[in-house]
Amino acid sequence: MSKRHPWIALTLAFGMVPAQAETIQVSIDKLVFSPAIVEAKVGDTIEWVNKDMFAHTATVKGGWEVMIPPKKSASLTLKAAGPVDYFCRFHPNMKGHVDVAP
Repeated sequence: MSKRHPWIALTLAFGMVPAQAETIQVSIDKLVFSPAIVEAKVGDTIEWVNKDMFAHTATVKGGWEVMIPPKKSASLTLKAAGPVDYFCRFHPNMKGHVDVAP
């Protein structure tokens, strides 16, 4: 008979199993982030898929920047909670927003 850990049963009984991190895809096509607004949580990864023929960035003023080459993808794992507005440094009219929950 195998040993059971009582905390496992309690964790499952009370629904306290930690949520799995997710990968959220944002496509870039014709100078548009889609979806432009996403909800995520700390630990999730945003993956930008660039369908355009030229490079883009996902840039946060005073924060991070992700370079997304043409016809490729790039990603970033979210480390902090809070609202995040980002844009493409090469095409400042391209804007996106991520609401990051703890």
